[in-house]
Amino acid sequence: MLDFVRNNRRLMLLLLLVLVFPSFVFFGVESYSRFMDSSHDLAKVDGRAITAQEVDNVVRDQSERMRQMLGTNYDPRQFEGAQARQQVLDQLILQRVVADEVAKKHLTVSNERLLETISSIPAIAQLPKKKDGTIDDKAYVGLLAQQGMTPEQFDARMRFDLATQQLGNSVGATAFVPKSLLDRLIAIRDQQRDVQALQIKPADFIAKVNPDDAALKAYYESHKATFSVPEQAKVEYLVLSADALAASTPVTPEELKSYYDSNIARFRTDEQRRASHKQRRASHILIGSPKEAPAAERQAAKEKATKLLEDLRKHPETFADVARKQSQDPGSAEKGGDLGFMGRGALVKPFEDAMYALKDGQISDVVETDYGYHIIKLTGIKPAETKPLDQVRTELEVELRKQLAAKKYTELADTFGNTVYEQSDSLKPAADKFKLTIQSADNVTRQPNPALGAQNPLNNEKLLKALFSDDSVKNKRNTEAVQVGPTTLVAARIVDYRPATVRKFEDVQAKVREGYIAQQAAELAAKAGAERLDALKKSGAADGFGAPVTVSRAKADGLAPKAVEAVMRADTAKLPAYVGVDLGADGYAIYRIGKVSQPAQADAAQRQGEAQQLGQMLGQSQLEAFYESLKDRAKVKLLKPATTTQAGPASGAGAQ
Repeated sequence: MLDFVRNNRRLMLLLLLVLVFPSFVFFGVESYSRFMDSSHDLAKVDGRAITAQEVDNVVRDQSERMRQMLGTNYDPRQFEGAQARQQVLDQLILQRVVADEVAKKHLTVSNERLLETISSIPAIAQLPKKKDGTIDDKAYVGLLAQQGMTPEQFDARMRFDLATQQLGNSVGATAFVPKSLLDRLIAIRDQQRDVQALQIKPADFIAKVNPDDAALKAYYESHKATFSVPEQAKVEYLVLSADALAASTPVTPEELKSYYDSNIARFRTDEQRRASHKQRRASHILIGSPKEAPAAERQAAKEKATKLLEDLRKHPETFADVARKQSQDPGSAEKGGDLGFMGRGALVKPFEDAMYALKDGQISDVVETDYGYHIIKLTGIKPAETKPLDQVRTELEVELRKQLAAKKYTELADTFGNTVYEQSDSLKPAADKFKLTIQSADNVTRQPNPALGAQNPLNNEKLLKALFSDDSVKNKRNTEAVQVGPTTLVAARIVDYRPATVRKFEDVQAKVREGYIAQQAAELAAKAGAERLDALKKSGAADGFGAPVTVSRAKADGLAPKAVEAVMRADTAKLPAYVGVDLGADGYAIYRIGKVSQPAQADAAQRQGEAQQLGQMLGQSQLEAFYESLKDRAKVKLLKPATTTQAGPASGAGAQ
């Protein structure tokens, strides 16, 4: 069918025109669009659709953020496959029903709470400040613009997030674990059991297994998958990525200068002043007197500071020596009162205002703060400065090259996809057109190969699915351009295909015999173990068991998880108790439980912490149940699984 479409494009275009045009006539453009779009709906919440495009956008955004965070350690496979996309769809459904509930309950937050929350965000708190201590508006707008948002959009998002937290807290934060239940749960968790093990090993039964040809052939027939060689292929592939384009994208001096000028605020430092001061407790620079001190004490401190200032006016050159001897500021006294360079916002406002009013070398009057009375001397001024272009050239070239490459990638993505699709017999036309190198690999299978590395595009599930499609395998045609990363497209083709085969019985007879004997020996060990267990339960003997070890649900002490579970679930009303565990290829183990005990009770602080953890777990459980009830009320309908992305001839390229 695909061959017919490729070879009769004019006919197919005419046919599409005949079919599509009447649809516009009868239904109208808008109705037709709605009809077409509904085919991409994945779910509905109160009748409103969540589309595959919305899921694609979230997956792409999450993938790009993770790529920026992890760099070379980024593994794109975590955002691929049905499970990852289904999780995103579930998130979008939950966001929709929670948003509806927030609106119905009229939940909101005050402007004061919103401002406090926004100001506490580290990236915003570090922005330059204005003279009144508030955040610089231009810097704030610029930071949000880098994230593709306006202040209004960011405010709305933060208001919604805070309102959503109110909704969750009103349910989850009310969970309570009764003390009796807490004590019981902790007792079960911490209970210890002294255990002895008796191992019955398959190796002891190998000599008893004597298979004939019929048994070996029967084992071979039932385990053919074990002796098969998977289908493999030798492939060629092309990679179009923004990273590769960045390496070959030139940056002209004019472009670099323009980019520097538009970002010059990043490289400008504010004026800073250097001062020596007297802080807190009584000393000749700072006479310490807390705000809450009695009025008489505050007055005495002020008089003492005034007297010291009179002496400093006469001998200003002694300022550092006086600070070292008298200042009660432990951080600066030994340095002669020196605070180093600082910008606005670093100190309390009265101190800062007085400091910025001084000229170089001047000494202030006595300055009152909540800590006491300060005397400030300005010892230096560092003017505002801007890093020159030459100093930041390398950094800006990398940034600009990436931006230009991303733009170039967006422009080329559709063309790349169309080229590999239209000239599907070879990757060479696309390689020549986009100046790319054709890469090759052998022994490629349908399943990702960890040996190739997480970043290798041939480990991408979508690409492998396209590569091993019927058309690609039978006709050796190019795959569509598959998006394997936020800014990476790959097209591949099979050069040589080797179908899956099952190795002949004669070629693998030794391995068949080995597998059969191991299986039978394990079964004999399990049978012998079960018989031994029955006898021990009757006799209560301890012969053959190893040294006792103490195990609990939190401490395995070398026991397999399956064994720990069996030991801790065993009935210990009568001791010694015995339990058997079939360990498969490792044989059969019998455990003798001789003692059950409880560790010393934890202190009050630890118990309180454990109660909080259990409360949080219960609260989370209640919150999840609440969310499920919201979904039921919203009449959530899953229309189809979120297993595929939207795709055209250039799969993924069109999403750019």
